[in-house]
Amino acid sequence: MTTHSQNNMPLMVDSHAHVWLKGMPLVSNPRHQLNYDFSIEQYLDLLAQHGVDFAVLAAASPFGDYNDYTIAAVKGRPRIRATVILQPDVDAYTLSQMKRDGVVGVRLPFVNMVELPDLNSFEYRRTLRRYADLDWHVHLHLDGPRIPQVLPALEASGVKVVIDHFGRPSPELGIQCNGFKMMLEAIERGRTWVKVSAAYRFGEEAGALYGKELLKQVGPDKLLWASDCPFAGFEKEMTYQKSIDAVTAWLPKGSVTHKVFAENAFKLYFE
Repeated sequence: MTTHSQNNMPLMVDSHAHVWLKGMPLVSNPRHQLNYDFSIEQYLDLLAQHGVDFAVLAAASPFGDYNDYTIAAVKGRPRIRATVILQPDVDAYTLSQMKRDGVVGVRLPFVNMVELPDLNSFEYRRTLRRYADLDWHVHLHLDGPRIPQVLPALEASGVKVVIDHFGRPSPELGIQCNGFKMMLEAIERGRTWVKVSAAYRFGEEAGALYGKELLKQVGPDKLLWASDCPFAGFEKEMTYQKSIDAVTAWLPKGSVTHKVFAENAFKLYFE
């Protein structure tokens, strides 16, 4: 394991990547048609090539709550953790077993939904309480304009919140998007993190602008670098190195870089 010389901290933690095998069951109208393998072995090779020590697998939304391969990929691998996609009726015993297997949170791929669920329903309040009791986080993927529809209920539940891809502000409003502003306020309250990732999906210039605004408004302590590997839908345009370079291009060097690329994620997912 490569570590930081001062505090035994890993040099890099990838906070968001996916693995799958072709032939795994897809949900109806999946966000991406994933008809190729990107196995855990392929991903581990990629991490080794780039000096990345620890990583978190994010359940890929095209497979719904078929978490079997993701969980198998992290079992027995202490440097890898995972988030899964679950229905809100999952029982407490199943959640506890998942935690023992290396699961650290639940992904909410709400960006795929036309109508968002009622997080104030008993069903959701019950399951969010169970996540909080496990010290898990919920991992929210949602377009910025709709973040205000769910973030207050998530915060009220007591669960930790990790927001994908800079909060995906609306292109028209950017940092003036209500969801982006609400995300900043939540970060200030101390139980919300944001991934500075996947700017290639909406523009590297916009990503740099959002990243700089995050640093200016809330500092680096809740920012998490992530590759979003293997770049579903952008496989020909993106590389792992580009996912690193896109953030180092606007991030100050030194201790700030170490926080965003390693320290913050290690404390959240591995301590």
